[in-house]
Amino acid sequence: MATAHSQTLLGFDYGRKRIGVAVGQQVTQSASPLATVRARDGKPDWPAITRLLEEWKPDALVVGIPYHMDGSEQDMTRAAQRFCRQLEGRYHLPVYQAEERLSSWVVEHDPAQHARSGQAIDPLSAQVILQDWLQQKEPRQ
Repeated sequence: MATAHSQTLLGFDYGRKRIGVAVGQQVTQSASPLATVRARDGKPDWPAITRLLEEWKPDALVVGIPYHMDGSEQDMTRAAQRFCRQLEGRYHLPVYQAEERLSSWVVEHDPAQHARSGQAIDPLSAQVILQDWLQQKEPRQ
């Protein structure tokens, strides 16, 4: 198993139609956009997620959990939490919930992100979620 300082993580920005995915490293505390996984009626394309996990072999997963600005839950809060439970049950990896507010807004309004205009918003949102989570966490043992 990887040490705490070299952990690879996949981050997810869950949506009912699209799920953004990013990859990050604990040692650098940085993340990069990776892919968009399609979902149909809120059901993720599990084979596509499995392929990403097989390719990147992450030590843990991070899922953005959206809340209203006042901190209250919304419909997507419960849907993202359900996605976390499904990831845990399918892949038996640690799944961390990252409170996320405005990750898509940050991507849409950040001038640096506009330089990557060919990049889809979903993986960029996942990158913001994972990057924030990595920078807020102390290295784990």
